[in-house]
Amino acid sequence: MMAITRWRPLREMVSVQDEMSKLFSACGGFGKGMPMRWMEEGDEMWAPNVDMAETKDEIVLTAELPGFKKEDIKLSVEDHSITLSGEKKSKYEEEEKKGNYYRLERRFGSFTRSFALPTPVEADRVKAVYKDGILKVTLPKSEEAKKKEIPINVS
Repeated sequence: MMAITRWRPLREMVSVQDEMSKLFSACGGFGKGMPMRWMEEGDEMWAPNVDMAETKDEIVLTAELPGFKKEDIKLSVEDHSITLSGEKKSKYEEEEKKGNYYRLERRFGSFTRSFALPTPVEADRVKAVYKDGILKVTLPKSEEAKKKEIPINVS
């Protein structure tokens, strides 16, 4: 007996939109750094998942980088942006050439992602901690970027 599966076209469209967003983000945005050719079969671009949040005093960027060594991750803050790059090397490259693999889903290679910062930050006070495959970057806001409450005088 064959199971009935419900087709959800919106889910597929969201998936396509996510993949296009990753493609343009990995290339530095639409029109900037776009590859001269489309990827050939077997070529795959990838980038780690990143969350960016803002609190009263700082911006926090969290990136999933499982399997990376600390020395293979680079981080820079310049003007109003932060750039995260790195390279994950395959331990099994020689074995992969020999065959005997039924499935290869893990991705290896290099990536670069840049993000515009919503407010100015103090670049000399940025802290980055890498633990259990998660990179957490804390970017303190500059004093002029912090919201200031203005007292209202009653006369």
